[in-house]
Amino acid sequence: MSECHLCFLGQLVHLLSAPHTSGVVPYALNRKASIKDIIEAVGPPHTEIERILVNSREVDFSFIPRPGQVIGVHPFTPPADPCRPTLLRPDPLPGIRFLVDVNVGKLARLLRMLGIDAAFDPAWKDADLASIAAREARIVLSRDHGLLKRSCIQWGRLIRADSPLEQLVEVLTFFGLKPPFALFTRCLACNTELQPVSKAEIEDRLEPKTRRYYQRFRLCPGCQRIYWRGSHHQRMLGWVQKIMPRLTP
Repeated sequence: MSECHLCFLGQLVHLLSAPHTSGVVPYALNRKASIKDIIEAVGPPHTEIERILVNSREVDFSFIPRPGQVIGVHPFTPPADPCRPTLLRPDPLPGIRFLVDVNVGKLARLLRMLGIDAAFDPAWKDADLASIAAREARIVLSRDHGLLKRSCIQWGRLIRADSPLEQLVEVLTFFGLKPPFALFTRCLACNTELQPVSKAEIEDRLEPKTRRYYQRFRLCPGCQRIYWRGSHHQRMLGWVQKIMPRLTP
């Protein structure tokens, strides 16, 4: 039976579900299929692929392999830039905005802490996530291979790290996001940008000790939560200081 050979490089080797020899997968061409469908049939989601080479020629996801061809499948070399057009992704994103899946839900709160737009709702199903990602031009962060194989998702990252802080470092490093960040400018609960508010406007909602010791506040216009620089602020600032050396050369 006619076949081509797929040569997966770098981290893509660890995502293979098909038998392989050092990342080389012989693939039987018993049906007409695009290289995107073939790649995903043997493991990696298309969101993990930066470029595809056939005889040193770069091709897009619609390429139809022919018998005897050797196809190089390359992972991203960080930092990835979603705002730059490429052959595989000719429509650049207008900016960096994330969409967080429930399997890495705590990551959303940490991204928001840095002031980074990170949409999240634990009630969203895969179909909702794919639709929102396409409609709002968002980068999907997930550990779900199947979700990231959906064609309408242009950009995504299959999260490898286990702990939320390590996941945060992974995302920031992969997309080249470096300080300074707009710390504590988004609502940790709903992602809305916070607005300064006078103490007089929200004083009746404050606990006695908060009213006594704090003077500066921010209000979420979305869910009406109030923020101030209390002990929770210092704790989160400690998390930021812990990861900063790993983001700055």
